[in-house]
Amino acid sequence: MKRHNIYWIIPLMILFFSLVSCKKEEDVALPSAETYWPRYIASKVATVGCTVKSEGNSYVTGGIYMGTSPNPETTGIQFQIASDTGTFLGQISGLTPGTQYFVKGYARNAKGESLGGEVDFTTPETILDIEDNEYETVKIGTQLWMAENLQATKYDNGDLIGTTTPATLDISGEVTPEYQWPYSGEVSMAGIYGRLYTWYAVTDSRNVCPTGWHIPTDAEWTNLETALGGFNVAGSKLKESGNSHWIHPYNLDATNESCFEALPGGFRDQAGEFSLIENYGYWWSSTGSDVSNAWIRNLSFQAIQISRIDFSKSRGASVRCIKD
Repeated sequence: MKRHNIYWIIPLMILFFSLVSCKKEEDVALPSAETYWPRYIASKVATVGCTVKSEGNSYVTGGIYMGTSPNPETTGIQFQIASDTGTFLGQISGLTPGTQYFVKGYARNAKGESLGGEVDFTTPETILDIEDNEYETVKIGTQLWMAENLQATKYDNGDLIGTTTPATLDISGEVTPEYQWPYSGEVSMAGIYGRLYTWYAVTDSRNVCPTGWHIPTDAEWTNLETALGGFNVAGSKLKESGNSHWIHPYNLDATNESCFEALPGGFRDQAGEFSLIENYGYWWSSTGSDVSNAWIRNLSFQAIQISRIDFSKSRGASVRCIKD
């Protein structure tokens, strides 16, 4: 049987689809299933799934049982996501931060149902910055990241992070500008895409990140890429899927399998021009590449990769904090 690898988005509490069998059943045996161990877990969403290993010579369906108590096949909710052999993943949204969940994969045919082993995970808590902006977090590998772009206008000690009036003011003559801006000076954009910060602001010792969090180093970004299979495929797994924020009709490769929810916040240059929102996202590392530039990570509306490039320290780019 041909192996299929697909990616379904499944809202919590809803059975996404059902199938009927039309395959001839001869010498039917029980199918076989394994539970996918969740690797990417955010405060309110997780990537879960199952592997249907054998069909038992009968039309097979599969999926998961999930709930907040052990033995979710009797205490939880069933989600059907498979109609063949192979590994099938989906995302469950609407989860509660700081809550333990239990999952079992299943495979079912005309003979009956087989269950995979039970696995459990706990969703990470959300965090607050100094201004009580709340951020979802996501566990990827051994790291815990913010799952939203930073929008703070104050350092963690309460001091204001500077900005310019107007937002498009030319700062190319400044040596170490420490500023933040909402895209094009529109405050409403900050609640969606976060704010754009200069490198000098994000590396200030007063810390733009919440207490216990910091700007990721270049090496920590590399560790993230490795946990997602390498830079050449990590982009698709990091980007928010669909076109709610990425430019239509592109971004077709994006799965957001990692639950990182990367958004294309664009950037601001030293002359004051804001560019490429909905097309590209740029995120600072704390690691300088030379006296005038620092390493960032870049995601594109049309690339499955995540790119590592050096960026002028005086430009504005997005921020994702990582836990100490």
